[in-house]
Amino acid sequence: MVNYNQVTKTISLEAYGIKNADVKYQLSPDQLHDITIEKGLGVEASSGALAVNTGEFTGRSPQDRFIVKDDITRDRIWWGDINIPFDPDKFDALYEKVVDYLSEKEVFVRDCYACADQDHKLNIRVINEYPWSNLFAYNMFLKPTNEEVKGFDPEWIVVNAPGFMADAEIDGTRQHNFAILNFSKKIALVGGTGYTGEIKKGIFSALNFILPVFKKTLPMHCSANVGKDGDTAIFFGLSGTGKTTLSTDPNRSLIGDDEHGWTGENSVFNFEGGCYAKVINLSRDKEPEIYDAIKRGAILENVTLDADGNVNFEDSSITQNTRVSYPIQHIENIKVPSIGKNPKNIFFLTADAFGVLPPISKLTPSQAAYHFISGYTAKVAGTEAGVVEPQPSFSACFGAPFMPLHPAKYAEMLSKKMKESGVNVWLVNTGWTGGPYGIGKRMELKYTRAMIKAVLDGHLGLYNYDDYHIHSVFGVAQPRECPGVPTSVLSPRATWNNDEDYYKTAFKLTNAFRENFKKFEAHCNEEIRRGGPQRYAF
Repeated sequence: MVNYNQVTKTISLEAYGIKNADVKYQLSPDQLHDITIEKGLGVEASSGALAVNTGEFTGRSPQDRFIVKDDITRDRIWWGDINIPFDPDKFDALYEKVVDYLSEKEVFVRDCYACADQDHKLNIRVINEYPWSNLFAYNMFLKPTNEEVKGFDPEWIVVNAPGFMADAEIDGTRQHNFAILNFSKKIALVGGTGYTGEIKKGIFSALNFILPVFKKTLPMHCSANVGKDGDTAIFFGLSGTGKTTLSTDPNRSLIGDDEHGWTGENSVFNFEGGCYAKVINLSRDKEPEIYDAIKRGAILENVTLDADGNVNFEDSSITQNTRVSYPIQHIENIKVPSIGKNPKNIFFLTADAFGVLPPISKLTPSQAAYHFISGYTAKVAGTEAGVVEPQPSFSACFGAPFMPLHPAKYAEMLSKKMKESGVNVWLVNTGWTGGPYGIGKRMELKYTRAMIKAVLDGHLGLYNYDDYHIHSVFGVAQPRECPGVPTSVLSPRATWNNDEDYYKTAFKLTNAFRENFKKFEAHCNEEIRRGGPQRYAF
């Protein structure tokens, strides 16, 4: 049987409306691991990690994410398909149902915080129905000291009840699952889904509102690392572009892999205390740091195991979005505390399935703002139902589902910081070369790593017109040479061996950029508008 005797103190949840609950407070990772297995909610993999199935939902559900529309949010939020308004009275009624559901149950409570920078620290109390969800909170948020736990005063609470199903007609939701932010009451309410990403993304979304509005700090959906000389690098990118892989570098210390703030004092800090990495097709050869982080204390989500507990990382039968969460300490080379100095280089990662963007190119400030607000990558066949050929996919600021303000606000903040700090911004295509998806091939990871290393070592940092070719369609500066990369790879047009097809495809993509940007034009200044592709297809 599991031993509960390590609890540091007891707490009541009566103030939150949760009555007569059997509260398991601040349990250790080992305790939560063992309880999960004892209850039949998970199994232990051969690596020692806990393997769980999140149930019906194996990813976020963007259409079921809501923000309560009240005096704080009414005139500030960018309302629409991403930020969907929710009625305050409906929230109160639904909240009462959820806490009544959790009353008299065993619940798992964790006090933790977000933001490694002490001036931005946000105390959080996470209340979970399931023990493995609480282990996820332990992994992903920052951990208070024993002394801090004694007098812990939470500013926000997360109430997470995967087993509670909403009645859409009565409760005001779209269907039975929901993730709702209430900025007035400082509550993130998640129900009807076991996908743990909703927990961390709820707090991330809250900080994406709080930091720019009240702290004048830019929140970023990015990874970050720092070199031995203290030079910070930032990696923006959507799922599947290599954000976690490329920032986890044995020669640089990891600040964090997903969510950061860039302060007015020009420091970069991690929001989190852990990593949440995709593991589809994971191998020790390609990603040794992530592979070796999968051990006791880590949680594998929606993977398949053989009879001996070995994970088949190539199996996507449950989902393509197989995941692992682990505390950042599972990575050997980390920055302590998770704070870096003013960044010297920013990388925008895109998996261009059309194969027309250069593997690396340098952006002007206006181009950087344009590409930031566009947030381009591409979908390929098999990633979603109905996708049979490459399709452009845009997510503003490389994280639209988590951005409560208009994307132009974040883009203008980034542009201002770039100018003040003199940072270099690079567009890196980790997608296809030699043709589009189905004809060309995926850019080799060793080449992408070599290009990034060349930037960080200073080989590509100085802009000399003779060393770059200005792309005739996108207007970006692509280097003519790069250590460790064949010259032929650096020119996407040359890899096609068919200029007519290349330019037709390139113009097709520029038109998609322009069409996507129409919804932002009225809110963007002239500098941002000038950053897009300037040539038109006829």
